[in-house]
Amino acid sequence: MTSQSQGIQQLLQAEKRAKDKLEEAKKINPCFSSPLGKGKRLKQAKEEAIAEIDHYRLQREKEFRNKQTNVMGSQGDLSAKIEEQTKETIQKLTSSYHKNKESMMKKLLNMIYDINPEVHPNFR
Repeated sequence: MTSQSQGIQQLLQAEKRAKDKLEEAKKINPCFSSPLGKGKRLKQAKEEAIAEIDHYRLQREKEFRNKQTNVMGSQGDLSAKIEEQTKETIQKLTSSYHKNKESMMKKLLNMIYDINPEVHPNFR
């Protein structure tokens, strides 16, 4: 009988210790107190993760834009350079046209006026 009462006493003591540990866990982390607290904590953790992801994404995009600007220059700079190169090319072509216009006209007219009638080599 004494062994049975000792076993019951041990069970009661273990139950009390488990209850104390459960109360301590509830004090440390409120999500253990109720299922609603656990859902709230999960929702809060999800919101924190989304906020952290958004912050990280913005940081990486900013770094990318900085690197892109340093390596390639800004879009305004690129378009200004292309515009300048186009104007230079047009100016060179125009000056070359005006410079060679007279001589080319003379060559063309000479080829048209100077006709040398000859029999074609394949003619028999």
